[in-house]
Amino acid sequence: MFHNSLLFLGGIGAGEIVVVSLIVLLLFGGKKIPELMRGLGRGVREFKDAQDGMKEELDDSVKKSEAKKQSAPQPQQ
Repeated sequence: MFHNSLLFLGGIGAGEIVVVSLIVLLLFGGKKIPELMRGLGRGVREFKDAQDGMKEELDDSVKKSEAKKQSAPQPQQ
């Protein structure tokens, strides 16, 4: 199903990566690129933190639901 190459990169080779890197360097300059990467890193970290928070909330909700089911009196037959 998956190939050895990354799906989102397709057929990009080393030459294309170098050309894109040079264009980015020319557009933003050497001083601006570290600032852009820091901002990108902060954004990714914030996204991961939010994702972890949502996962914890979901797990807590499931645990509370299971605890309620176990503590509820069982109907006698």
